[in-house]
Order: sequence, then structure tokens, then C-alpha cells
Amino acid sequence: MIYFIGAGPGAVNLITVKGKELLETADIIIYAGSLVNPKLLKYAKTGCVIMDSAKMTLEEVIAAMVPAAQQGKIVVRLHTGDPSLYGAYREQMDLLRSYDLEFDVIPGVSSFCAAAACLNTEYTLPNISQSVIITRMEGRTPVPSKQKISDYAAHNATMVIFLSSGMLDKLQKELIKGGYDPKTPAAIVYKATWPDEKVIRCTVDTLADSSAKHKITKTALIVVGNFLGNEYDRSELYNPAFTHGYREADHSKFNIRPEVK
Repeated sequence: MIYFIGAGPGAVNLITVKGKELLETADIIIYAGSLVNPKLLKYAKTGCVIMDSAKMTLEEVIAAMVPAAQQGKIVVRLHTGDPSLYGAYREQMDLLRSYDLEFDVIPGVSSFCAAAACLNTEYTLPNISQSVIITRMEGRTPVPSKQKISDYAAHNATMVIFLSSGMLDKLQKELIKGGYDPKTPAAIVYKATWPDEKVIRCTVDTLADSSAKHKITKTALIVVGNFLGNEYDRSELYNPAFTHGYREADHSKFNIRPEVK
């Protein structure tokens, strides 16, 4: 059996319980060495074969997984964050299907979730943003038509930008070109949940200067949007004047400041 496991954003204790248990039973672990915390490998049992995929090609990864799985061994492919985001694991699964091999996916905590936690904020705020756009800058790898940064910026929604911390001068120009006000709040979150984590708050028009000042050129997420500000409407979910399936409205308590005892 082959397991694709999300290792989480960095901190060793943010891998899922199921992911940890599979690491402990694996006969072979192929991990994304450029991003996965190597301390997770301490869970590997004695005799487990460990391979760093940072310098491997897709074909080399498959060549390592297939024979082991065919011999009945437990194979773990350890991806950073959650593999469904920029994990390049669909192509691995499609090739494994051609060998009639079974596989399973164990989700992980994505770095975009960790970034919100590091910022002590919420991406979706009433009357500010109800959508989160997860994307990246176009670099050596192109993006499809109508999916460029400036296209998404027109929505003024919350944006989380992966794989772009080395192109912030161009990124901020694209964000402004698309429709963000230059003074829209932004943040650079470097290695969220790692011991050397850094959080730099800035504005869209100071992204490049802020990264240069702190010498950040990789392994960072860029978050943009007014959710980083202080203005938003109260959620109806816990509003005493709002009726839903579990509670009747009490209009006498509308907009009363919650009592703290």
C-alpha cells in the first residue's frame, strides 16, 4: 500500500495522528526534503528506507515506490502541508494506477491555515471578504488564462499567494494593477510554525521593500486583504437577534456587548 501524507506546515506536532502512525509503520519513506521538517523522520522504525525526493525526478520516485509496493511493503510519500495544494501528486497517482497499485491520501494542515494562525486572524470576515483565493505568481511555470494575479486582484477578496516570495516587486505591481488599493494590508509569513518563523506586516505597496529588509526570498506565504484590518461586521452565527436552526432570535439583545464574567 502507498500512502500520500500531508506533513503539515512545519512543526512536528502538527502532523495528523494518522499520518504519524503511518510513518511509524512505513517500510520506505520518500519525503520532500526541501520543505518537510526532517525531525518527522524520527518516527520511522528501525530499518525503514528513507529517501529525499528533493533531487529526484517523477520517474525516480515512481521507480522507488512501485517495487516496494509490489512486494507488499508500506510506502509513505511525505509531502509538505497538504498535498492537494501544489503537491504535484496527481501525476504520481495516475502513474501508480497504471501499475494497478492501491494508494490512499492522508490530508495535512496546509501552510495557508498555519499562516492565519500565526497572524491571529480569520480569512473570512462579514462584509469584508467571504472568499479566499489561493494562487501563485506566474514564473517559469505559466498559469492558465484568466488566472493571473491581476485577474484575481479585481475581486478584492482575501488572497493567499504561494511560491512567489522571490518575485514580490512584480507581485505588488500585479496586485495594484488588478485592483487592490496600494495601502491594502498585507503580510509575509516566513516558515509558519517553524522555530525560525517570521511574520512581517506591511501593505501591498511595501511588500518588496519589507521582504528585502528582512532578507526573505523563499519559503514564505504572502497574504493580502482587508481581513488584516480592524473593520468588519459582527457574524450572524452568534448574534442573539438572528434565528437559525438551533436558536430563536432574541431581539432585545441585539448588538449588546457580550457579558464577560
